[in-house]
Amino acid sequence: MRSGVNPVKGGKPVIKAPCDHRVVIPLFIPHENDYFKDAYKIFELCLGSLLKTSTSALKISIISNNCSPVINERLIKLYEQKEIDELIIEREGIGKINSVLKAIRTAEERLITITDADVLFLNNWEQEVVRVFKAFPRAGAVCPVPVYRKQFDLTHNIWKDYLFSNKLKFSEVKDKDALENFAKSIGWKYLPEEFGDSIATLESKNGLKAVVGCSHFVATYKREVFEALPERNSPYLIDGDSEYLYLDKPVILSNGYRLSTYSNNAYHLGNVHEEWMSDAFEQLDAVSSQFNDYSSLDRLEKNAFKYWLDFTLFKKLFKTKKFLRWVLKKKGLNDQQIYNYLDRVY
Repeated sequence: MRSGVNPVKGGKPVIKAPCDHRVVIPLFIPHENDYFKDAYKIFELCLGSLLKTSTSALKISIISNNCSPVINERLIKLYEQKEIDELIIEREGIGKINSVLKAIRTAEERLITITDADVLFLNNWEQEVVRVFKAFPRAGAVCPVPVYRKQFDLTHNIWKDYLFSNKLKFSEVKDKDALENFAKSIGWKYLPEEFGDSIATLESKNGLKAVVGCSHFVATYKREVFEALPERNSPYLIDGDSEYLYLDKPVILSNGYRLSTYSNNAYHLGNVHEEWMSDAFEQLDAVSSQFNDYSSLDRLEKNAFKYWLDFTLFKKLFKTKKFLRWVLKKKGLNDQQIYNYLDRVY
């Protein structure tokens, strides 16, 4: 039985608070023991740092991927307190990428940041990311954390376009301590010296440097990148080729560059809480947020021929040691640096 008329009938438009930047965080905390003992505490630092440092009035989506009932209760409380804007709770484990897809397939914001739940965002992270997008019209994904040895990871379009330009070269690492911290966050005891002595950078017309390459543990994307997503969901919980197919490849299919900020603007925390993490959070300056209109950012357009040229034909050159040696030399590495690089590649 139906009584009365649905009050939203009659072609009424959807009205939402203005927002041009969404952050998507997939969360998997099935319990709080062993590997996951500190997971929620670290997630709190991640979310808190976003709320504290972002200049945009962000909309934050959390996808609970088979989290425990206790964790879900805490997330519901965060939603009720309006600290997050969207909460999706999945009873079964659907995997990291499928969790992300729940939010990004319908997201309308111009910029979409996808981040793991163990990232501490630093002051000015959003401004620095946007500066890269503005300086490089073909930027499709920008990571706020420069990391080592990503210069040839789905970046062959950059190398082809700037092969004979001094805008693309190896530069001194701006924050070596940040590289060291990242290495430790993924389980290394230390960063090998040859990984932190130089980094590939691209310079814009106005002199802004960006690092060539982009990690996917945290990155901001232009929305149109995800028009190149596979139609089906990923069959993997994590790893496999899921991050490549759903986060990395769509950027280059869209004729975009994968870049990182030259300065370090976030920390990868890992799964073990350490005192310095809370100290770093407390030292963050809280900023006021407002609507930031990013609609003027250049739009990427698919180009099937350019993709084939860059990532099928031109990429083959980098598989020859002689050509790669020539490129490394031309772009500023000395003989010892070239040896260290080729020794680890071949």
